[in-house]
Amino acid sequence: MFFDRIDAAPADPILGLNEAFKKDTRANKTNLGVGVYQNNEGKTVILDCVKEAEKILLEREETKSYLPITGLPEFGRMARELIFGKDSEFVDGGKAISCHCPGGTGALRIGADFIHQQNVASTIWISDPTWANHYQIATSAGLKFERYPYYDRANHNLAFDRMIETLSQAKEGDVVLLHACCHNPTGIDPTHEQWEIIAKFLAEKKLLPFIDFAYQGFGHGIEEDAYGVRTIAKYNPEFLIASSFSKNFGLYSERSGVLTVVSADVETAVKVMSQVKIAVRTAISNPPAHGEKIVTTVLSDPTLRAKWEDELKSMRERIAKMRVLLSHKLKDAGAGDFDFITEQNGMFSFSGLDKDQIEALKRDFGIYAVASGRICVAGINTNNIDDIVKAITAVVKKQ
Repeated sequence: MFFDRIDAAPADPILGLNEAFKKDTRANKTNLGVGVYQNNEGKTVILDCVKEAEKILLEREETKSYLPITGLPEFGRMARELIFGKDSEFVDGGKAISCHCPGGTGALRIGADFIHQQNVASTIWISDPTWANHYQIATSAGLKFERYPYYDRANHNLAFDRMIETLSQAKEGDVVLLHACCHNPTGIDPTHEQWEIIAKFLAEKKLLPFIDFAYQGFGHGIEEDAYGVRTIAKYNPEFLIASSFSKNFGLYSERSGVLTVVSADVETAVKVMSQVKIAVRTAISNPPAHGEKIVTTVLSDPTLRAKWEDELKSMRERIAKMRVLLSHKLKDAGAGDFDFITEQNGMFSFSGLDKDQIEALKRDFGIYAVASGRICVAGINTNNIDDIVKAITAVVKKQ
């Protein structure tokens, strides 16, 4: 037999949690491990601007033929405009190329494949903690990874000095993976001053930045969340960005991601594009079209663009409101000081709860969260927050 010696792989920490949640028969169960935005009714709805764009596509679309290997040029251009700003030299100057990939995950993988296949680097430094799939993507692409400290658990903030000290051990030419904003899983981002230090440090050490930009618009705003990327661009002539429209457009199932590679000059960018095309061709041949066309339709129509920005703002503000409400209610319930949650950004928060407390939440209250203590704040709403506060207070006071 060919497959009888294959061992079962351990469950993915997030997907496995979701499966366990689905099997739980308790009526008042809550999933705080989910990695998607939910509204106050606990639904992941389709944005109105997306619905309107789909109506336009239904009327105008004339073919289901293959897209170019790297996607529609206008899609890539609009992605660069969001990343760098409409007046940036990287939008039309030729030094930045963009490629449509299946989701932010696909962009990370194609970028890692490109780095490995072209012998750009052999080692990538990844924050500890990070999104667990980062490590697997690096390994599957043939790269070795090292970890750099990121989170100070005692003080619930960025372990900045230890981060820089550890990265000082990186060798010239190594890759450093950074979260542009809304760090997953901690919700802690560098300050503007720290971004300046990071950007200059990477340039001086001749390290290659690879930026995971999955949550633009979920932190402080579309422009504000791009600060880290644009600061990197000021000092580093070459870098990669994996961006995603899964979260800020709610296009989770459409797999709409973008790999953008910035080169020192136009001639090099042309060569880079030719090799990225090969990486895409051998992996997926051609990208999916529907999500890409939705994004292009929305961003090219002033009315739909304005509606999208309003809807994105509403999502961002709801998450921020839940952070404040959760912190206040936990304090009022006697669970302790959780004000640090309000200082974090994006959908996720490091709650400060340990593995045993997380297990107790699941076992005794039907509240599911990742063992690390990461919770999805977007999964909290006015209907379930009191039950969540009651449960957290109980497990905190028990120890």
